[in-house]
Amino acid sequence: MSSLPRKQQTNKRHKRLRRTLAGTPDRPRLAIFRSNNHIYAQVIDDQAQNTICAASTLDKDLRTSLKAGGSNCDASIAVGELVAKRALDKGIKKVVFDRGGNLYHGRVKALANAAREAGLQF
Repeated sequence: MSSLPRKQQTNKRHKRLRRTLAGTPDRPRLAIFRSNNHIYAQVIDDQAQNTICAASTLDKDLRTSLKAGGSNCDASIAVGELVAKRALDKGIKKVVFDRGGNLYHGRVKALANAAREAGLQF
């Protein structure tokens, strides 16, 4: 176990992941950011350095339908489905999953599974 604070551990894992992960125009990166209250997902082309599409629990489309705010697995599932729908509308079928240094567990896993079921491949 590390003696670093949790946020520093997450940043360390994220830097280690980003050494090998990169989004291309053919296969952009699906990047996840998880805060205590919300979850955010972006589909990013790292070569052109632009965000192709994004979704979060703060979107107007989701805010009204989410009952407990954005800090549960149901909210993550909704964000995963929305980001997958937006990516498929832009013609993106394959992505590289970037969990942002978070453990593949809980809300991050729920978002990833929902995006997969909605049609994205990673």
